[in-house]
Amino acid sequence: MKKLSFLLLAAVVFLQSFQTVQAQEQEMTEAQMIARMTFVLDSIEKAFQWQTGKVDLPGGMASINVPANLRYLNPEQSLFVLNDIWGNPPGVTTAGMLFPVNISPLSDSTWAFNLNFEEMGYVKDGDADDVDYTELLDNMKKEAVEASKLRTQQGYEAIDIVGWASPPYYDKDKKVLHWAKEIKFGTGEAGNTLNYDMRFLGRKGVLSLNAISGINQLDLIKGNISAITNAVSFNEGHRYEDFDSNVDEVAAWTLGGLVAGKVLAKAGFFAVILKFIKPILIGGAALATATWRWFTSRRQKDEGAE
Repeated sequence: MKKLSFLLLAAVVFLQSFQTVQAQEQEMTEAQMIARMTFVLDSIEKAFQWQTGKVDLPGGMASINVPANLRYLNPEQSLFVLNDIWGNPPGVTTAGMLFPVNISPLSDSTWAFNLNFEEMGYVKDGDADDVDYTELLDNMKKEAVEASKLRTQQGYEAIDIVGWASPPYYDKDKKVLHWAKEIKFGTGEAGNTLNYDMRFLGRKGVLSLNAISGINQLDLIKGNISAITNAVSFNEGHRYEDFDSNVDEVAAWTLGGLVAGKVLAKAGFFAVILKFIKPILIGGAALATATWRWFTSRRQKDEGAE
């Protein structure tokens, strides 16, 4: 018998537990409800199908030798984490994610790198020493103000770029650009978010790795950059040096455009920028407690309406 897909398995586990809760909620104590919901979270965690070692990324253009302290989650399961667990808006894309081996995606202390390949053409790096990143940051802040209007209209929190958490740096030898932004969502009560971006330049576009974490995890993320830089490689025929000006397209944007996110403007860059939502990830027992209280308040409202 074929294995159930990850999403279907998670849905089945949750629905079975939910139906049991509905049938027993009149008799269940808070401790029992916590145990039930903790069981659901544990079941979801066990359903994740992790990969280590060499992983061929979707599209066949690149691969990654996953560092020993990390593990890879395939695109289907990664979307479940990004949308259903972390609560990002629709439109997020992924070619998989990298997580620490000793921290669950369900934990409030987790962090991750989201992978994507952006087939935009060959990105020229001739402007590497000419970009004024201070001016670029000012323009990005202004664009974020305008983009926030769209986010709030769609029911999401406003977004504010606080500044560089780590200024842009381009490794000319390895053809890797990376930088980090500190971002505030809404009032910032949950703490600011760190978005650490890496772009690996290839023949037909760039492989992007975006770190998603709390701003207090910046040093931890930076500690993994070197290992990840050495772990990612384009396959033969797709490397930056394989570019053929007679047949290959040249990207409309250079390095400055990658940092500014101009290439993603039409896709709603600021509307779908990844958020690490700690209010949702408050730990298994706490989440179970919150769920129990929701069921309790719902039952009290139903009884009051009778």
